[in-house]
Amino acid sequence: MDSIIHNKINTISQNKTWLFVPATRIDRVVKAFASGADAVIVDLEDAVAPEDKASAREALQQYHDSAGYQPVWVRINKAGSKEFFKDIVLCQKTPNLTGLLLAKTEQAEDINNVHQLTNLPVIALIESAIGLYQLDSMAKAVGLAAFSYGFLDLCNDLQVQVGTPAADIVANQIRYQLVLISKVHELAPPIDTVYPDFNDEIGLSARVNLWSQIGMSGMLCIHPKQVAVVQQALKPTDKALSFARRVVEEYESSEQAVFEIDGEMVDAPVIERSRQLLAK
Repeated sequence: MDSIIHNKINTISQNKTWLFVPATRIDRVVKAFASGADAVIVDLEDAVAPEDKASAREALQQYHDSAGYQPVWVRINKAGSKEFFKDIVLCQKTPNLTGLLLAKTEQAEDINNVHQLTNLPVIALIESAIGLYQLDSMAKAVGLAAFSYGFLDLCNDLQVQVGTPAADIVANQIRYQLVLISKVHELAPPIDTVYPDFNDEIGLSARVNLWSQIGMSGMLCIHPKQVAVVQQALKPTDKALSFARRVVEEYESSEQAVFEIDGEMVDAPVIERSRQLLAK
């Protein structure tokens, strides 16, 4: 595996909050970093109207070349589109980007091309049935670091009614597929989709608990106030940490493969889970 991509995979695994900023409001990048977000994504795609694409690219170029530049990720337009080629030219002139999010990814060749043209790691956004179907082949692409997905776009394509129990079932199937494929192909754990209601802290916390329990690594955020909510929701409870410490301490002192703590049998999987929790 490319050493650059390998390092980025390690970094992505540690990033829990990915905050979008429209390229048309490049001044918000500073506020985005100030929010405590682990990564900031400058958006050249959905958040930018067609008539504003050129000025958005110019704004990103100026920010990249400024003295106050902090490395950002960039979401570029769908491969093969008119705006995509213009985005690639910009990325070739802005070598200090952290990486790219490729919108509406559907085939491995597009990921390979983006990486070859920019030498940047790629996060593939799955937003169509075709993209979902092609996950396994895309996971082998050179330059791919991780997957994420756009659930609303997927629902539209699959004709799933958003906000229903059926949509929740589909979302969890998608999460499971992404986690499984990412693990098999040694990618970073996938990044969960956006939570649209940035005023719903309770709902957002519940969503964070869900995807983190499934095994995803982070979440796309659309508002700075979501960052702290995600980070707080990811903190393990004192009870969980205490139990994990006792498990590891007992194992290291007794060297027993199976033992009991508070009436719960502890064996190899529990010991490994406890180590993982403490390592985080």
